[in-house]
Amino acid sequence: MKELLETIAKSLVDNPEDVSVSEVEGEQSVILELRVSQEDMGKVIGKQGRIAKAIRTVIKAAATRENKRVVVEILQ
Repeated sequence: MKELLETIAKSLVDNPEDVSVSEVEGEQSVILELRVSQEDMGKVIGKQGRIAKAIRTVIKAAATRENKRVVVEILQ
């Protein structure tokens, strides 16, 4: 999951070297924290959050195939 999120984010931004994804294991789910540079924040979130929602949908679908629950958080 982590690698998939990192690949998607790097393809969207102007500064792919600033993309980092950290994985936090919870009791029932995994939290993926995505960090991008401030100027790339709009590209990852998109208008009205559409791109962020699409990213979450793709990650959730991939996690479902592995019987996991994943939450994607976009941090500044």
